[in-house]
Amino acid sequence: MAMGFIKSLFVTATLGAALLFGQTAVASKGKVLVLLSSETQLELADGSQYSTGYYLNEFGVPADALQQAGYELILVTPKGNAPRVDQRSVDTQYFGGDEQEMQRIQKVIANLDGINDTHRLADVLKGDLSQFDGLFIPGGHAPLIDLVGNPEVGKLLTYFHNQQKPTAAICHGPIALLSPQQMPAQFIDQFAQQGQSQAQDWIYEGYNMTIFSTPEEQVFERSLNGKQIRYYPAAAMQAAGANLEQAEAWQPNVVIDRELITGQNPFSDKVLAEALIKQLEQAQ
Repeated sequence: MAMGFIKSLFVTATLGAALLFGQTAVASKGKVLVLLSSETQLELADGSQYSTGYYLNEFGVPADALQQAGYELILVTPKGNAPRVDQRSVDTQYFGGDEQEMQRIQKVIANLDGINDTHRLADVLKGDLSQFDGLFIPGGHAPLIDLVGNPEVGKLLTYFHNQQKPTAAICHGPIALLSPQQMPAQFIDQFAQQGQSQAQDWIYEGYNMTIFSTPEEQVFERSLNGKQIRYYPAAAMQAAGANLEQAEAWQPNVVIDRELITGQNPFSDKVLAEALIKQLEQAQ
């Protein structure tokens, strides 16, 4: 308890220093906040659990590109803990069959400042959000657990939306975009139970965007031995008022609308990274 209390006080005091120095000693082009899930167990429709986390390439490939472009990455999770990789994503199919490239990206993530002790979202919200130039939300099924229906995530996204700062999310990451509305948890729970729900004051209503498609999700469900997820993310986004632009399954697809950059699936990683960097540089 004492250590947890001390850490809570300490992280607020040291956040500014972390943002100032980042991962390198040289001046950076700017700071990008990376929002990851704290959770690892996704509840399925029958109440059973599916072990998950972030997808290796969806996090690592854009993170690598951002660092190489000169941006500092500040990692944040709802709980301030270490995010976990979904072991199913540690697969060369997401790296063009290149084992060495996959291992390189694993090292990139392992060497990120704060990867084992991320900032807690509540503490980041208490700080100066103007220090961040952009926001990036990786995918994996974990965002379906704690980044959707989360008022704190809603506050964070509302800031970036109001300031029109680049906001990128890939695969299941865009589900977090449902949080900035009135009663976000109620919206997602009702949709999961009834297959329909009405968003209230959703800041992204009418935006063009994409997310892991229902056909892609149904392919994933085949690995669950007859089980299903609680709801299809694409259907929930559409119910909220998103204008979805979906490509054929497993084809790279990135949609840009104002400050928002969304990628459909794991294979959209490089295109999404390029789009985010371009927006960051245009904003300077």
